[in-house]
Amino acid sequence: MKIGLLSDTHSKKGRSQKVIDHLVQEGAEFLIHAGDIVKPEILEQLKSSGLRYVAVYGNNDAGLIEYHDRYNLVQEPHYFKLGGASFKLMHLPFYMNGDVEVIVFGHTHVFECDFKNRTLFLNPGETCARDEPFSSCAMLEITDNAFNVTHYFREVGSEHFEERHYSFERA
Repeated sequence: MKIGLLSDTHSKKGRSQKVIDHLVQEGAEFLIHAGDIVKPEILEQLKSSGLRYVAVYGNNDAGLIEYHDRYNLVQEPHYFKLGGASFKLMHLPFYMNGDVEVIVFGHTHVFECDFKNRTLFLNPGETCARDEPFSSCAMLEITDNAFNVTHYFREVGSEHFEERHYSFERA
């Protein structure tokens, strides 16, 4: 299963749409937003992608409470299963104990992909391109034997996404 990951869109609707479109084009079957969505229009982009999705509240998302019942918004930490793996989704990296196979988080605006003690820690980086001059997202492909991660990043003003690949053997 291929899962598209984005985080920290911070109301940048154009950048979030480009990331969502790219993840869909690359074969994403599900989308995960790791918080700091800020604008309801970005929730609508997720919903309009045609894919199932989940989005967690970030520390800048208090204004989205009124949309809770319209979109698949969850509070952190949110536990679920997807693609045969157990997940924990959060925005703030506070619940980083390895009690699941995949921990997805945001907030730091920095891409992170680390595999420790049979747990994949994954932050797709910032979609908004606030702290760096590029927009970032990731794809997690889950197979029976591996977690394959592709980090996509696009310089502001460019249409082309560059990519880096990571692979970890599942226990």
